[in-house]
Amino acid sequence: MSKTSTIGVDLAKSVFQIHGADERGAITLRKKLRRAQVVSFFSGLEPCVVAMEACASAHYWAREIAAVGHEVRLIPPAYVKPFVKRQKNDAADAEAICEAAQRPTMRFVVPKSAEAQAAAVVFRTRDLLVRQRTQLINALRGHLAEFGFVVPQGAGHVNKLITLVEDPASDMPIAARTILSVLSQTFQTIQLKITVLDREIAARAKADATIRRLMTIPGVGPVVATAIVALAPAASTFRRGRDFAAWLGLTPRQHSSGGKERLGRVTRMGERSLRRLLILGASSVTKVAARHPTRGGVWLAGMLFRKPRMLVTVALANKIARTVWALMAHGGSYRAPAVAV
Repeated sequence: MSKTSTIGVDLAKSVFQIHGADERGAITLRKKLRRAQVVSFFSGLEPCVVAMEACASAHYWAREIAAVGHEVRLIPPAYVKPFVKRQKNDAADAEAICEAAQRPTMRFVVPKSAEAQAAAVVFRTRDLLVRQRTQLINALRGHLAEFGFVVPQGAGHVNKLITLVEDPASDMPIAARTILSVLSQTFQTIQLKITVLDREIAARAKADATIRRLMTIPGVGPVVATAIVALAPAASTFRRGRDFAAWLGLTPRQHSSGGKERLGRVTRMGERSLRRLLILGASSVTKVAARHPTRGGVWLAGMLFRKPRMLVTVALANKIARTVWALMAHGGSYRAPAVAV
């Protein structure tokens, strides 16, 4: 029987599908495993390449399987899909993963350590709470509008919403005020929790030299810099800054054919949280530059003069991402470009 060189694993909660192939791609094994059998099964195999989709629990299983002597490769699910033949099921998925892992030009995701995943939890939690806070603000504004109380949008007007709910002198029905007080109190509780997480992020920023260097870049504050260090893979993963920007989804989508280059909107692929934070940081820079053109530099001032602000904001986020990669890959701190006299 041929020696198994590559195994594709279709991950699941309880039942895992295994598909093995030799160096020529011929099938050597097909098997279903219960969750408790996975580690013992791979412990009894000779070292080989084990491939999985980079999805939920993939990094955990990558660590567990690598610990018993195998080389683990994680593949983005979008790169596995073209290899699925006809009907989709667990066996077909495992076969597609195995076949994709054998392609010489396939791109893989670097497995994360438990510490790296733990560092990212604070940002995932903060994102969840911020979304819930936004939902509560929108709910309060919408309900109050039904009773004739209109408050401008923006986080700076939230206190007006709370004051209207808690004001006993208003003509709002008591039944509505009682229920809206629940939303108001929930909002204030979530706001306190977000403040605690922000303090944790600020403490990490002060303790890490790399984060402090990244914060020298305009538009990169403690939250953005700490998120980059926690969520982004090592700079050595990317050959250049453009590759890092592409991983973040900040490069244009191509629709090129027949030698004609056609570029569209940004791809929005890759790490969504980092992309959003970088765009928010770039937005703060463009707002200042729009009011004070001399403070943003010649490039930014020229772009704002010719292009819409949102387009310039995304372009600046791309530029910031490239600068971030350069500092992480080569060290040093940000130095503003010299202005030609």
